Amino acid sequence: MFLYPAIDLLGGRCVRLRQGDYSRETVFSDDPAAVARQWVSQGADRLHVVDLDGAKAGTPVNGEVIRRIVGAAGVPVQLGGGIRTDADLDAVFSWGIRWAVLGSKALKDPAWLLAAAHKHPGRIVLGLDAKDGYVATEGWLDVSRVKAVDLARRVQDAPLAAVVATDIATDGMMAGPNFAALAELKAAISLPVIASGGVSSADDVLRLAQAGLPGAIIGRALYEGAIDLGSVLQLVRATAVPDRRLL
Repeated sequence: MFLYPAIDLLGGRCVRLRQGDYSRETVFSDDPAAVARQWVSQGADRLHVVDLDGAKAGTPVNGEVIRRIVGAAGVPVQLGGGIRTDADLDAVFSWGIRWAVLGSKALKDPAWLLAAAHKHPGRIVLGLDAKDGYVATEGWLDVSRVKAVDLARRVQDAPLAAVVATDIATDGMMAGPNFAALAELKAAISLPVIASGGVSSADDVLRLAQAGLPGAIIGRALYEGAIDLGSVLQLVRATAVPDRRLL
């Protein structure tokens, strides 16, 4: 199982939101690159970065900060937030990003998502942000009437790297993931499913591993000390076989 410490960027700073609400932010650091080095020093072999400004603007915004994170981390970085054109993809890959997470544009233009996946095989991740099972877009500001599972089924045969499944109701709330929704998605598609939202304890991580989830993104629980990254990495590496599709 792979763990992805999360670095969410707003105004160039490392923050965490509660349930995707931009008015409920907690600032954890003015130096996101230092945060990246911190997680890598504790054993992280990959990072998950979200450009929250980009998600609202519809195009990546924090490019300079993201380039510093990539340079400081020295490990593969996954990036989401505002990536909606071929030019955006070319830009983020030029910054050294390994995987690009596509969310809003994937719902509005699945054909573009499929074309991007074939152009960049193994480097595109479908970001499924869901509220009550329905896909949310535009930085979680809009909720569609498309079920997350249905969108995932529609594109699962493309050469995507994975699906990041985020339950908005649990994100940042330190109350545990939506295990039922994750199980439903995992059973519905063949792509690797990376859990995101609500992971708040080592027990949560172990339960995800035991359920066969190949990856999990952890945010607030790391920043508030509820999860010790080094310890939980040792736990999952001892109990779960990594999914090589995520290498």
